[in-house]
Formats: sequence, C-alpha cells, structure tokens
Amino acid sequence: MKKLLLFSLLFLTFQVNYGQENYTLNGESLNLKMEAEGSLDLLWTSDSGNYRYFVKTENDEITELKNTKDNKTYLEEYKTTLSHLTNGMATDKLKFTLYDLKAFINTYNISADSNYTSVVKTRKLGLRLGVFGGLTNNPFVDNPENTKVMLIGGELEFFEASTLSRHSGFLQGRHTFDADDFNYSTNEIALGYRYRIINQSAFSLYGQVKLATLNITSSTIDDEDGNSESISDTSFDVPFIFGIGADIKIGNHGYITIAYGELFAVFLDNQGNFSTDISIGYKLNL
Repeated sequence: MKKLLLFSLLFLTFQVNYGQENYTLNGESLNLKMEAEGSLDLLWTSDSGNYRYFVKTENDEITELKNTKDNKTYLEEYKTTLSHLTNGMATDKLKFTLYDLKAFINTYNISADSNYTSVVKTRKLGLRLGVFGGLTNNPFVDNPENTKVMLIGGELEFFEASTLSRHSGFLQGRHTFDADDFNYSTNEIALGYRYRIINQSAFSLYGQVKLATLNITSSTIDDEDGNSESISDTSFDVPFIFGIGADIKIGNHGYITIAYGELFAVFLDNQGNFSTDISIGYKLNL
C-alpha cells in the first residue's frame, strides 16, 4: 500500500512538472515552460496574469524578451532582440503574444534545421449556425401600449476554433411581427461582436453588441381623416445595441441559447418602455 501511495505521488509530481524546468537568470529563480524547442527555444512563465517570455540558444544562453512601457508607449525591445538572434528576420509586425512569438520562433527553426518539426497549428475559423424565437417590445420604436410581438431569426457565429476563444463575431438576421394594436414590423440584418465573461466548454455567459444594422420596416398609420396609410422604410445604422446571452451545451455539437438581445443602445434612444427583447434558440457547430 505504501509503495502504491509513493508511486502515485511521484506520478502526480511528474504530471505537474512535465514540460517545466527551473532556471536561474540574473540571480532570479524561474520555473519556465517550454513552448518551442529547436535551434532557438521559446520559454515562458506567468505570475498573476503577467506573462514573461525567454529565448534560449543552442549555447544555453537565455535572454528575456522585453516590452517595457514608458508612460503610454511600449518600447518593443523584443523585436531588436529577436532580429539579432535570427540573423535579421523581420520583426516589425511581430506582436508580443505567446502565439505570435511561438510562430516566429517556429519559422526560424524550420529555416535553420531541415529536420525540425513544426509545433504551430494553423488557426482555424469555427462556425456555428443558429435559429431562435422570442418576444420583443421594439424598445427603440414608439410603442405607446408597450405591445410585445413575436420575433424569429437566425445567425452565423464565427470564432477561432483552435482554442476556447472568448471572442466571436456574428451575422444575424431577424424578423419582428406586427400586432393588431401595433402595426409595425421589421426585417433586420446585424453585424455584431460577443465577449464571453464565463467561458467553459459546457456553459458560457457573454455580453454582445450589434455594431451595424440594416432595417427594412413596414408600418401603418392613420391620418387625420381616419384613413390608413402603409409606410415602408430602409435604414442603415451604427447603433451599438448592447445585450447579454448564454450558451448551454447539449450533446457533442449543439447549444441551447438564451439571449436578452436589446438592453440599451449608445446611438438610439429608448422610447419610454423598459426593454423586453428575450429569445431562446438552438445553434450547432458546423
């Protein structure tokens, strides 16, 4: 039993430390993770969300990549360091992120060693197709009786598929119906952005914003003589309409979606009714 316990502890210790190694640099003890290994190695560590990156040469010389902030300007010293270590490879557009630094080191290692195996995976675009339905009181339209009408719609959401990305964009189309006491309907196409505040594989909670909208509206009004007149209009806006939503995973590829799509807008005025714009739907990974 003691041998089994000892083996288990050793196994767990190995799992925790696999891919990590202790280094001493300028008197500082660092536990660094290996991200790319070749003619140049890329190592990194993080402390409370602050990331530090290091490059190790074949002579075991370790150099920290720095991006010092002077007032509001980043000095980007890492670009000069990497250009020197890679015999002048272009660094002018290189970003100070783990993915971009890894891709840069990977490109150099491929050119320096024909036997080197690439460690960078190509970023892939993920797509989800969804449909939804619900109720809305068209909060940015004059609605004296605060009438709620049905809405239906569909959307295409796009995101980086290689990671559990917090960011996504969406192209959405929806139709709101009219009612006996509210003769107004619209077809809307919207382009928007989502940021996932809670981002788990089984559940996510996000804020969203509709950046641009195209609306084709139809309404009926009565003139002074009691005659009805139908009016159609087309408008393009950059309204910045904010909302919230959640995705709940069901099965391997599907999600139940719940959204409060139109809470408030930056460049549209609420017409006096508290926003009601609630929908439920389903979307599927393509």
